[in-house]
Amino acid sequence: MLVLLAEYLVKYYSGLNVFSYLTFRAILGLLTALFLSLWIGPWIILHLQKMALGQIVRNDSPKSHFRKSGTPTMGGIIILISIIISVLMWASLSNSYIWCVLLIFISYGIVGFIDDYRKVMRKDTQGLVAYLKYFWQSVIALIFSCSMYAVGKGTPTTELVVPFFKDVIPQLGPLYILLTYFVIVGTSNAVNLTDGLDGLAIMPIVFVSSGFALVAWATGNMNFASYLHIPYLQYAGELMIVCTTIVGAGLGFLWFNTYPAQVFMGDIGSLALGGALGTIAVLLRQEFLLLMMGGVFVIETVSVILQVVSFKLRGQRIFRMAPLHHHYELKGWPEPRVIVRFWIISLMFVLIGLLTLKVR
Repeated sequence: MLVLLAEYLVKYYSGLNVFSYLTFRAILGLLTALFLSLWIGPWIILHLQKMALGQIVRNDSPKSHFRKSGTPTMGGIIILISIIISVLMWASLSNSYIWCVLLIFISYGIVGFIDDYRKVMRKDTQGLVAYLKYFWQSVIALIFSCSMYAVGKGTPTTELVVPFFKDVIPQLGPLYILLTYFVIVGTSNAVNLTDGLDGLAIMPIVFVSSGFALVAWATGNMNFASYLHIPYLQYAGELMIVCTTIVGAGLGFLWFNTYPAQVFMGDIGSLALGGALGTIAVLLRQEFLLLMMGGVFVIETVSVILQVVSFKLRGQRIFRMAPLHHHYELKGWPEPRVIVRFWIISLMFVLIGLLTLKVR
């Protein structure tokens, strides 16, 4: 929005040309999202409390979680508002990649909102029936993946970047649709599973988004893309704005979500953010990089899969409780220790992931 205005007014004042610089807008986007979330956060939390939209705790949760019952949930609204406004302000709205991410982000946020709303209204942890939630996630992801394939078939937008092999960038063909579907839906649900402790999910999201901001900048720059042996994508650089607004909104939300949390993001936040990260990875052709940088999300998801499979086949549990963060809680680790250690591990995964770009 402001970019278009600056492009119009630059002929009257050349100083406005600074708005054409991607890094300048990325920093302003981060700061805008940060201050917006800090500003609207208390107001939204107060209204969530007045509407009695409190967290519903499962009966089989660790005992320490029962004191969290009634804490306002659906705080992801803070994140959604901050990111959407900031992106519309600082990103180039003529860029189709921006609208792709926003559409997935908002659509998955709506699915999450319905799930959260049903939970608090019915005072039940079930929320939206699982198959319906996955159905709508799948419909949204398939519409996006089929549309992207129809537009980008046979171009670098449907190639696969393989870690450690700089000359291996195969065309996926119709497999692009399947891969895109699994990346978006899988990432959305992986973030949702990780969001089980105060601030546990939001910092890995901030770390991964920071990493992707750098990758988006490099992918949209012909010289850096050539140097790193990754596909040059003309419109990818603008995704840096989306990534930095996620960082800003995430840090602002953490102000209220840090232990002990004043508000939880709920499915409206976790599904939307996970869907957005998956979409960004797909648009940048960095699905494998997301797998590495989002290692905490992968570990949490795998722990649930292993637990279910082991119990179904052997009648025994591998972990005291899944996802994995609950296992360490039941081992006696204080919640802040689990959270911060997972943050540290997440940062390590992001740095390792970024290193693989250079060693390809």
